[in-house]
Amino acid sequence: MPIVNVKLLEGRSDDQLKDLVSEVTKAVEKTTGADKEAIKVVIEEMKASHYGVAGVRKSDQ
Repeated sequence: MPIVNVKLLEGRSDDQLKDLVSEVTKAVEKTTGADKEAIKVVIEEMKASHYGVAGVRKSDQ
């Protein structure tokens, strides 16, 4: 049972997230041979103020 965690900054549309789940599922199915029904995709969206690179929050750039 593959479980894929995807972390993104918030701001994508519902259609984009729907497509992401579909495409990730297809890739995992193809590369691992797992049954589609067994593949779980978890999307975690973050605020830009909760993500930083090199000491700077994304929201401050």
